[in-house]
Amino acid sequence: MSDLLDVKVNDFMAKVIAKNPGESEFHQAVKEVVESLMPIVEENPKYKYAKILERMTEPERVILFRVPWVDDNGEIHINKGYRIEMNSAIGPYKGGIRFHPTVNLGILKFLAFEQVFKNSLTTLPMGGGKGGSDFDPKGKSDQEVMRFCQSFMTELQRHIGADTDVPAGDIGVGGREIGYMFGQYKRLRNEFTGVLTGKGIEWGGSLIRPEATGYGCVYFADEMLKTRKESLKGKIAAVSGSGNVAQYAVEKLISLGAKVVTLSDSSGYIYDEGGITTEKLAYVLDLKNIRRGRIKEYAEKYDVKYVEGQRPWGEKCDVAFPCATQNEINEEDAKTLCKNDCMAVSEGANMPSTPEAVEVFLKNEILYGPGKAANAGGVAVSGLEMTQNSMRLPWSREEVDSKLKQIMVNIHETCVKYGKSSSGFINYVKGANIGGFIKVANAMLAQGIV
Repeated sequence: MSDLLDVKVNDFMAKVIAKNPGESEFHQAVKEVVESLMPIVEENPKYKYAKILERMTEPERVILFRVPWVDDNGEIHINKGYRIEMNSAIGPYKGGIRFHPTVNLGILKFLAFEQVFKNSLTTLPMGGGKGGSDFDPKGKSDQEVMRFCQSFMTELQRHIGADTDVPAGDIGVGGREIGYMFGQYKRLRNEFTGVLTGKGIEWGGSLIRPEATGYGCVYFADEMLKTRKESLKGKIAAVSGSGNVAQYAVEKLISLGAKVVTLSDSSGYIYDEGGITTEKLAYVLDLKNIRRGRIKEYAEKYDVKYVEGQRPWGEKCDVAFPCATQNEINEEDAKTLCKNDCMAVSEGANMPSTPEAVEVFLKNEILYGPGKAANAGGVAVSGLEMTQNSMRLPWSREEVDSKLKQIMVNIHETCVKYGKSSSGFINYVKGANIGGFIKVANAMLAQGIV
């Protein structure tokens, strides 16, 4: 990037930071995108004149509300509820709801901003949004979670709808929470509509939706490897996390012939040199989804290495799948992965690599699939669920999986189109940002200054 463009990026970021103080994750997400897009904006006066970038970094609507609820002992608690409706230029707002103590305005704005580009890349008609609460479902009874979800939806229902804003699940929000929220929406609005995705199969959900983010992340990695005439078969894979995304990334990796050797949670990680088998994965699903235990129990059951308080990026691997949370791979982790001859990183989580880590990946020219491209499979199948709800028709598992795979292939092709340099190296960050931007920007131009 030229010195002049650097100055323009810095000036732009200074204004963003001044308008959004203290929101470091949002600043990080915006800067990564603006660095890719500033040359495009400068070359296209129509984008510059209409201040498309400035408008895209400002949410169309921010909803903040209190969520009072009562625990099993009769004590009253108050949490904060949020919904960031970022951009609706190409469709209804679409993005997950996150329940986690770390949830705040800055994190949700970063996620909503990323969602705009991710949803655009899927080619489906979906805008970008994100929401959630600082409520922690861990350690809560089903009844407590239900009461919280009902209180949360009592306010949120005023602002969402099948043609307005369609939330989904995210960290801390799975099938249980979606069910409770959908039930409350139906009760208050007296309508059965596709207002939430991630629903149960029996009441409007889509097959493959729970698996979609993990599957899609692996499909994207496979497409990246094909550009170097490689495949996942026989590769050693390191996966972080042990929740929904990680579980199904492991399942798909196993089916494609890779050997997965790590999983983690907030307490530490396990290293299974022999590889996580289908049988061992079934144990993880029971441990995490039913018993809600810690990954350390896997190490105890199968007598494998457990490292407390650390992430798995020091272990030797051919491909890495960060599927836990934002900024989980730092610069040193990235250098270690490169030193250990890791060929590809495909992000299952949102922005799991710090800017310094991304710089290391790009400098070493390893295959790096950023979250807005690599983990778009989840929202893609949410979009397919919306389509099925509108048609009142369910699709088979094979049909949805086939559509998911094709969407990930299409996203990869878009990234290559806009990210391939004259030397042949594919900068997937640049490709995803530009590819996601152009569709939204042109729609915004067509709709005027709104």
